[in-house]
Amino acid sequence: MREVLAQAAFQLFLERGFERTTVDDIVARAGVGRRSFFRYFPSKEDVVFPDHERCLAEMTEFLAAVDDGDPVGAVCDAARIVLRMYAADPEFSVQRYRLTREVPGLRTYELSVVRRYEQTLAGHLRGRFGADGDGELRAEVIAASVVAAHNNGLRLWLRSGGAGDPEAAVDHALDLVRDVWERPAEPSPALEEQLDGQLEKPVPAGGITAGSGDNEVIVMVAAKGTPMWRVVQQIEAAVGES
Repeated sequence: MREVLAQAAFQLFLERGFERTTVDDIVARAGVGRRSFFRYFPSKEDVVFPDHERCLAEMTEFLAAVDDGDPVGAVCDAARIVLRMYAADPEFSVQRYRLTREVPGLRTYELSVVRRYEQTLAGHLRGRFGADGDGELRAEVIAASVVAAHNNGLRLWLRSGGAGDPEAAVDHALDLVRDVWERPAEPSPALEEQLDGQLEKPVPAGGITAGSGDNEVIVMVAAKGTPMWRVVQQIEAAVGES
C-alpha cells in the first residue's frame, strides 16, 4: 500500500506539480480512503520519501551488529545501505531528486532526513570513541564527513539521470574519508622541526624517586595534555639520573 500511494502521488506531482496536488487527489488516484493514506504517511511530504524510515531502521540494526574493530569502516558501510535503497529504483530516485530541487519545502524536509542518518552514525561512533574530550567531536565530524561524501557521490549519479554505476562515485568518496580518519595524524614538517629543536633543549625531569638499589621506584608526574614525546623524554632523564 505504501508503494501504491507513493506511485500515485508521484504521478500527480509530475502532472500537476507538488503544490497543486492534495492528499484527496492522491487517495483518489490510488483508489483508497484518506484513513489509508494517513496510516502510512503523516503528511504529503512524507510520501516523497516512503523508504527512509525502513532504511534508517536497517542502518540502526546493522550498526548494532557490527564488530567494534573498525568504527569508521562500519559507518561507511552503513551509508552504503542508503545508496542501495536509491539504486534499487533509479527512475523513482531520479524523479524524487528533481522534485526536491524544484520544491523548497521538500528540500528542507530532505535535509531533516539526512540529519537523522548523520545522528545515527554519530551515535554509533560516540559509543566507540566515548562522549568525553574529543570523542564526541570526533564522532560528529566523522559522521558529517561520511554523509557529505556519500551524498556527493549519490548526487553525481542522480544528476546523470541514474546512468552508470552509482557505487563507483560513492566508494571513491568514502575511501577518501577512510584515508583521512583511519590513518594516524602526521605532524607537518614545520611542527616536526619545532619538536626536534625542543628535544635538543634540556628538560627538567618530572620523576620522583623513592627507595634504593633494585627496589627503587620512579613516579612520573606530568600535566594533563603534555605531549607524549616530552613524557618519554622526562622518563628517560629520570631513569638516567637514578
